[in-house]
Amino acid sequence: MSPEAKQKLQLALLLAMVVAGLRTGYILYQRHEDKVATEKQKQAANVGYSNPDYYVNPKKLYPYDLKSAKQLTLQPVWVKEGYRYTYYPYDAANKRVDFAHEAGLLLPIEKLEIKNVVTAKPPGAGQRLQVMAVFQKEGKVYAVPIGFEADQQYKIYSDEMFFVEDPRDLYNHWPADVWRAVEQHQVKPGMNEMQADFAIGMGVPDAGDSSDQKTVRYPNGGKPLVIVYHAGKAAEIKAGSPGS
Repeated sequence: MSPEAKQKLQLALLLAMVVAGLRTGYILYQRHEDKVATEKQKQAANVGYSNPDYYVNPKKLYPYDLKSAKQLTLQPVWVKEGYRYTYYPYDAANKRVDFAHEAGLLLPIEKLEIKNVVTAKPPGAGQRLQVMAVFQKEGKVYAVPIGFEADQQYKIYSDEMFFVEDPRDLYNHWPADVWRAVEQHQVKPGMNEMQADFAIGMGVPDAGDSSDQKTVRYPNGGKPLVIVYHAGKAAEIKAGSPGS
């Protein structure tokens, strides 16, 4: 074997070892995360929390590169925080994201069918690539950022963005009237903060709130609301002002 061929073989073996090490690390990390989640559930059960929401453990995919992120195409997903994530028009034929024109914000608990996961380079991003989830809506194709890649290293946060199980099944202990309010994007007195988030999307809490009282401001897609929670339940619901 020539020195050149021997060197190529050594490099190939080294690369295979690195890839195997990364995959082993990911598997161990996933098992650790699952174990932590199980332990939290056991602790909650031992403490005896009265709120059944504490016992819900939504499934995660733990994507670590472009290939593993394509798991998102295998089932529907539901948006965790509405009015937070901007999506853009996507030209599927040319595989191009139109970052110059924002198409909208993902809605609260909006159900999406992810068709593909791709990378795209936003203007002025240098060598950094955006990881985009491609979906269809009202007959048009769009893409929403779910992470980024730089120097062949990926950071993908789709687990923080999406449920991969129907939230109606995960939280089927909620009363029917609560789910009706969620589906109508309304908040009713007595709803907890998670239920309000499901109904009207992302909220921003005021600083300096006490443990017994909390004020949260919701952009609510241009119809801002202010909700005051007492002991974890919505007690005051009033219209907010734009930018508040």
